[in-house]
Amino acid sequence: MSFTAYILDVISDTIYPARITIENGIFTEVTPITIDETSFVDVKGLMIPGFIDSHIHIESSMITPAQFAKIAVRHGTTGVVCDPHEIANVLGIEGIEAMIENASKVPFNFYFTAPSCVPATSFETSGAILDSSDIEYLLKKDEIVALGEMMNFPGVINGDEEVLKKLEFAKQYGKPIDGHAPLLSREDLDEYLKHGISTDHECSNILEALEKKMKGMKIMVRDGSSAMDMECLFNIDEGISLLENEGPMTIPFRDIFERKVYSPLFDFIVSDDKHPNDLIKGHLNLSIKKAVSLGIDVLKAINMVTINPAYHYNLNCGVITEGAKADFIIVDSVYDCNVLKTYIGGECVFDGENVLFEVPEFESKNTINASKKTASDFDIHYEGDECEVNVIECFDGDLLTKRTTAKLSVENGIVQPDIYQDVLKIAVVERYGGNTVANAFIKGFGLKKGAIASSVAHDSHNIIVVGYNSEMMANAVNQVIDDKGGIAVVSEDFNDSLPLPIAGLMSDEDAFDVADKLGILHNMTKALGCQLEAPFMTMAFMALLVIPSIKISDKGLFDGDNFEFIDVIIN
Repeated sequence: MSFTAYILDVISDTIYPARITIENGIFTEVTPITIDETSFVDVKGLMIPGFIDSHIHIESSMITPAQFAKIAVRHGTTGVVCDPHEIANVLGIEGIEAMIENASKVPFNFYFTAPSCVPATSFETSGAILDSSDIEYLLKKDEIVALGEMMNFPGVINGDEEVLKKLEFAKQYGKPIDGHAPLLSREDLDEYLKHGISTDHECSNILEALEKKMKGMKIMVRDGSSAMDMECLFNIDEGISLLENEGPMTIPFRDIFERKVYSPLFDFIVSDDKHPNDLIKGHLNLSIKKAVSLGIDVLKAINMVTINPAYHYNLNCGVITEGAKADFIIVDSVYDCNVLKTYIGGECVFDGENVLFEVPEFESKNTINASKKTASDFDIHYEGDECEVNVIECFDGDLLTKRTTAKLSVENGIVQPDIYQDVLKIAVVERYGGNTVANAFIKGFGLKKGAIASSVAHDSHNIIVVGYNSEMMANAVNQVIDDKGGIAVVSEDFNDSLPLPIAGLMSDEDAFDVADKLGILHNMTKALGCQLEAPFMTMAFMALLVIPSIKISDKGLFDGDNFEFIDVIIN
C-alpha cells in the first residue's frame, strides 16, 4: 500500500507532505515530497502516530481487553502499556495469561507489565501471591515489556529480599521498572531510585514532580476517572508561587515556569484507571486537548502519548518512520485531534463510524467465596454514650486521604454514624473464603441513606461497602455476592447492580452497555446524597493501603504514613 499524506513527524516536531509505503504492517518508505498548486495528497486530514497510554489498568474499565480495544480505537488509541495487577491479585498468573490471551484476539497493541506487588502489602488478604520466581517467569514473556509499578516502596527502602529480587530480574531481562511513590522525598526517594525505578505516576503537586524529575525519574501525568492530577501539575502560576519559597535546587526550573515552557518537566500522559462511562467519551485524545488548554504545547502533548512511551518501553511504534509498525490515525487537525480513521499494522480498524473487528468472549469463573452477611456484621460496639473515632476523609478526584476524628453517639452499645458530620460507615469483607469483616468510618461521600458496595477494591479486591445503615450495607454486599462480583446500590426505595463476573472486576458486555448501567448506578448514588464525581472508583481506592494517609483492608483500619494498623475507637 502506497499513498501521500501530510504527516506529523514527532522526531523533529514538524509537519510535511510525504509518500508513505506500508508492507506487511511496517512503514517501508516515508519520503518527503513537494506539493505545489497543481498537486494534492491522497489523504484528507493529518496523519499522526497512534496514541499509546503508557500506564493503565484495563480491569478498571470494567470490560475485557478485547472490548477495551473496540472502544479505544474510536479515540485514536492504538496501544496501551497495561499493568494487570488487578486480576493478578484475584487469580494470579492464571488471570494474567487469560488477559494476554483475550488481548491477542483483536488487532490492537496490548503491552503488559509484570505485576510487582501481588498483594500490594502483607496487611490484606488477596486471592494470589506472586513471588520473585513468578515475576521472572512473566518477564521472560515477549508480551511483558516492563516490571509493573513498585508500590511497596517501604520494601524497597528497607531492602526486602523478595522485593529486591524482582527488581534485579527486571534489570537482568532488560526491562524498565515502573514506580509508584506518592509523596516519597529526600533520602527515602534516593534509596528507592538507586534500584533502577524509572517512572512515577503519583505526583500530586509540582514540587514533588520537580524533585523526582531532577533525580532522574520520568514523570507520568495522570488524567483518569478518579485521579486527575493534570490541572494541579500543569498549574504554572502555582508553580511560580511555590518556587519563590524554595531553595537553590529549583533554580534551573525557574525559567521554565516564567517562560511558560512547561512540558519538559513531564514525559507521559496516562490514564491509570478509566471507567467505561468516561472511556466511551474519549481517551488520550481528550487528555491532549486538556493539556493544551492548560498551556502545554500541542506537539509536546502528542509526544507524551506517542514517541515518549514508545522509546521508554522499547516499542516499535509511536512514530511514522521507516521500519516502525504502521500504527497511525488520521485527524482533522493537530489542534483539534478529532479522529477520522484509525489504522493498526497498516489496516483500518476504525473508519470514522464503525469499528472493523469483532471481539471474542472471555471465559470466567466465580471468584467470590463469601457467605451472606447480616446487619450485625457491620456494627461497631462500644460501652458508653459517646466515643471518639478515627475517620478516613476522602476527597473528590484525589486518591490521597486524610486522617481525621469525630465524636459519635452510641445507642444500645453500637456506635452510630452521623450524617450531619458526613461520617458514614465503611467496611471491607474478605471474599476469598475467610469471611472476615473490618469496619471503620469515612467522611466525604455525603450519603444520606442506603449503601453502595463493590468487589472492585484496590488492590486485593475484597468487597468494600459504604453506607449509613448496617442493614442496607448487608443488602448491598449480598447483592454483590449474588452477582458473583460487581457493583450494587441499595436503599429503602430502590436497588440495582452491575454484575462483573470476570474475577469480580470485568464484564464481557459492550463498553456502551456497561457504561449505561454504571451511569444508572451513579444517578442512584447521587439520589442518595453522594456528590462525588466517581463514587465507585473513589470507594475502590479506600482499600489501597500504599497511598497515604489512612485506608482500610479486610484486616482493619490502616495508617499509610506509618504502615501500621490503628484502632477505630480512640483510647
